[in-house]
Amino acid sequence: MQILAIDWSGDAHLARSRMWLAEAREPGRLARLEAGRDRAAMTDHLLATQSEAVIGLDFGFAFPIWFLEQVGVRSAPDLWTRVATDGESWLTACQLPFWGRRDRPRPVLNGPAYRRTEIGVPRLAGIGPKSIFQIGGAGSVGTGSIRGMPLLHRLHEQGARVWPFTSDGAPVVLEIYPRLLTGAVRKSDAVARAKLLATRYPRLDQEHARLATLSEDAFDAAVSALVMIEHASDLLSLPQERDAELRLEGRIWHPAWRLDQL
Repeated sequence: MQILAIDWSGDAHLARSRMWLAEAREPGRLARLEAGRDRAAMTDHLLATQSEAVIGLDFGFAFPIWFLEQVGVRSAPDLWTRVATDGESWLTACQLPFWGRRDRPRPVLNGPAYRRTEIGVPRLAGIGPKSIFQIGGAGSVGTGSIRGMPLLHRLHEQGARVWPFTSDGAPVVLEIYPRLLTGAVRKSDAVARAKLLATRYPRLDQEHARLATLSEDAFDAAVSALVMIEHASDLLSLPQERDAELRLEGRIWHPAWRLDQL
């Protein structure tokens, strides 16, 4: 089984240095850990991925359901198609409900700022997912998500199963939130990153451990792939989603996802 975890970057100028891909094929070890691709190159690489792979992507796969209704889409694939066309103009204008750019403080929205999955996952030391409507400022995830959805559009068109939105296809593509996989480590501290890797993954190749300690982006990709391979049986048997709203808004995968308070 091939596990790929990608720490996605929405910044075109920094993507080559900040977008990391980790691959795991057996527990406790990485087959590769690398950077150097921009979004276009990463998209081409993932489109060529073998069908038995599971791909974890670190960005939001959809918006709260009220926004989907506002823009007139009825499914996540329809949303990804729409974002592939209009996403860059949304980012440029930064109009309601988006916020975070200069002179665009957080507004009062017409609906919840978070999806049910973002509210329902566990908090670690009080830290949880950010709102996808935040497209600027510290910790913002909206830009990377909007620039990631065209990748979902292309993967879906090629036949991938994007969980939990679609029920069949290959490879399997799912949304991850690395904080749920790394745990409450102080990720900004290189010593803390190195300590976690040495403690949890003593079989990790020395060079991969060195690379994973270099930055938070590399660390997130590496640990995400290592956690995912530990739960390969779950990833290969993800059920169809019965909740209609979650089929529109999506779920964040993590080892205890079945216990989320949704």
